[in-house]
Amino acid sequence: MTPASSHEHDLVVVGAGPAGAAAALGALKEDPSLRVLLLDRADFPRDKCCGDGIAPHVLDVLAPLGAADVVAGWRSLQHLTLSRGDRDVAGRMRRDVHVIPREVFDARLVERAVERGAELRRHRVSKVTTGRAGVQVDDLGAPVVVGADGVHSAVRGGIGLAPTGRRALALRGYAPTPPGRRGLQVIRYGERRQPSYAWSFDRGDGLSNVGYGELADDPGDKPSRALLLEQLEELLPGSTAGGTAWRGHHLPLSGRRWTHPDGRVLLAGDAAGLVNPMTGEGIYYAVATGALAGRAAARALRAGEPYAAGAAYARDVRTLLARHLGHTWAASHLSRHPAVVDAGIRAASRDQAVFDDLVEIGLGGGTITPRLGRGLVAGLVTDVAGRRTDRRADRRAATPT
Repeated sequence: MTPASSHEHDLVVVGAGPAGAAAALGALKEDPSLRVLLLDRADFPRDKCCGDGIAPHVLDVLAPLGAADVVAGWRSLQHLTLSRGDRDVAGRMRRDVHVIPREVFDARLVERAVERGAELRRHRVSKVTTGRAGVQVDDLGAPVVVGADGVHSAVRGGIGLAPTGRRALALRGYAPTPPGRRGLQVIRYGERRQPSYAWSFDRGDGLSNVGYGELADDPGDKPSRALLLEQLEELLPGSTAGGTAWRGHHLPLSGRRWTHPDGRVLLAGDAAGLVNPMTGEGIYYAVATGALAGRAAARALRAGEPYAAGAAYARDVRTLLARHLGHTWAASHLSRHPAVVDAGIRAASRDQAVFDDLVEIGLGGGTITPRLGRGLVAGLVTDVAGRRTDRRADRRAATPT
């Protein structure tokens, strides 16, 4: 039983997206008696710019929390196509993924949190301060607060942390699924600031989530909406036809190392700067770190040591993600070189296990395995040899007879 608190709530979670709802679920799984308040500036359901891909790793986290049924009624996908230029690989993924509009997924997750006992309240947070007695969120106080309020986190700013790392910018819409892309997730890499790619993810209901994203960490050279749409259409012709609900979003890409302050305030998901720097995937990170934050908060409260929640949470996140983050950071830098992307596609087309490794590092907690490393090296060697052969052939063709 959690010790009595002078505050109205034991835990306040700012932001009721996947990270915030998972934090509430994690805390209430650990201690159903907790008084958990979920705050969000919007009513649910509400839309969010996202690729809408729900990796199986997300359900691995939600299942013990009793919320894996949030994907019910949406058809799973098994096949993924990766391409750049004239190179491509199409394969069956080891585990199915779902493509569910965030308008649906987030609302369902919030419903599960409320069903478990969380209180949901619409409120736009403007000020967060910490003290010896707890954390003040506007006129609300709590021993522990979870900041799950996204890339422009008021909670993060309230504890004096500035955004760090690189940013990407993505534009997403919904368009009719053409016959050739039914039942598929399609990713096609671009030629601009790397990593950049266009995508088309079939929802299974006649529409696909389509979009394009690229690095946007140069303040003086932000890609415009028109440019993003142009790149999407260039890479995946026909994707913008009939498109609606276009929305843009900044992505705070994860760095090589992740740090988190000690104390009563825990940051999860985008607010913690956790987005896969190679693919821009963030829902798994959000749900996983949200659940860890909720559990860490509940345990600290139960022990009568709310000030210890931050350190415990940071240890849990590093245990889960530290090695993976280091590898995704390396992969994102490698993928800035088109030859490496080509090598990866070539290696994946020859070996299903390499294909699986690429999917794993892009969607979940994977790493650059020795097998994947060997495949990249072999692909680069083959690419270099092929280029040399082409150059010799060009020179012979240009030599007068």
